[in-house]
Amino acid sequence: MNLTNFYLDQHGCAKNQTDGELIITYLENAGFKQTLNASEADFILVNSCGFINSAKKESIDAVYNIKAAYPKAKIILTGCLAERYSKLMFDSMPELDGVFGNGNLAKIADFMKQYKIESSERFIKTYPQIGICSASRKTLLNFSGSAYVKITEGCSNHCSFCAIPLIRGEVRSRPAESVVQEVKELVEKGIYEINLIGQDLAAFGLENKESLPYLLSKISELDGDFVVRLLYIHPDHFTKDIIKEIKKDSRFLHYFDIPFQTGDDDIILAMNRIGPASEYIETISYIKSELPDAVIRTTFLTGFPGETDKNAENTYNFLKEIRPDWSGCFTYSREEDTPAYSMKPRVPAKVAKARAERLEQLQSSITEENLKKYVGITTDVLIEEIITNNQEVSEDSDEGLALGRAWFQAPEVDGCVVVRYDLTQERDVEAVKPGNLVSVKIMAVSGVDLDSVFLAIKRKR
Repeated sequence: MNLTNFYLDQHGCAKNQTDGELIITYLENAGFKQTLNASEADFILVNSCGFINSAKKESIDAVYNIKAAYPKAKIILTGCLAERYSKLMFDSMPELDGVFGNGNLAKIADFMKQYKIESSERFIKTYPQIGICSASRKTLLNFSGSAYVKITEGCSNHCSFCAIPLIRGEVRSRPAESVVQEVKELVEKGIYEINLIGQDLAAFGLENKESLPYLLSKISELDGDFVVRLLYIHPDHFTKDIIKEIKKDSRFLHYFDIPFQTGDDDIILAMNRIGPASEYIETISYIKSELPDAVIRTTFLTGFPGETDKNAENTYNFLKEIRPDWSGCFTYSREEDTPAYSMKPRVPAKVAKARAERLEQLQSSITEENLKKYVGITTDVLIEEIITNNQEVSEDSDEGLALGRAWFQAPEVDGCVVVRYDLTQERDVEAVKPGNLVSVKIMAVSGVDLDSVFLAIKRKR
């Protein structure tokens, strides 16, 4: 009897999620069977994150907890942690039956076929970071109606704090034709929202004389009812040609994720970025002048080595100046083999945390204020989850609740739209289902979320 059932324990970012989806696909194509119940699994694959210390700890803790809960299963570590620390993980964690890097996911089935039921033999394997794995994914881990499409792998920016080039290698791009074909297949399967992802979308095609605007022009040639969102564009590489191409097709969302990390010129240079902050401010001004409804998301890093109170205050003022709709913030994680690892002076963790909390408080107020412009308007919402249905509400309530996202909210990271609908109306109940696109009227702002009422169905999954 062969070991065939596997369970995927997914961690990390959207890019690692697409890797998880590919792992599922490659294994199923080879005859393995995915189970959603870990207790039924012969293999449990922990698709790990290795970006910062907190993410590493989460993945390592997952291995310990899974081994304790399912001692008979073969535990395989995959993902970024497995790639970066393959030998260390293999040697220091006897709980692991195997370590498989992310250099060539297409080899995962061959790796798993080595295992025998009665054998305690352990295996480790990594491959060079060459090319990009892609396949017609059988399973998507997003909410219904949405998908990520990875267009680049690796990164050549070499920001001094970032370990991604150490984990994923130098940047390389998929051929535009390959990306367009994947988008076409997803749309034909009923996917409405396509989220293009990579460490830096603006780096797409640079090594093969293509470009992000070129890719967008080719996607624009596709027929179909879908939208495209761009996620992660390095601020030093943003070009006006991107805006020009987006303006040509209404299916390209006016949503820009540009991770600035800091608003201080000295820290920008120490991060091995170009800047200056004034140029970044001009980038935002240009986007908003060309696309007045544009939505901006960014990210900040606090506690970078050498960051003074003055540097932190400049970042705070930068945030006040650009007033993004959304932003995230994380504290500096000291990553070995990165240039910043040996930089001094180091900022105390509690100081970095306090600076992050201050930015987060400011962003919350900006987000809440920015969201007010949507109150009273009618917009489309992609339904993700049903919160209440006929079986869950009290007898004296006919109101159903669902969660969804409008075009100005990216998956996982932004707020959501609460959709209220009438459970006594069959039309409403049939319309408000995961993966469906519905029209709603925004009624109020609730923190970083919006409250709305259902109006009509726009597109059925």
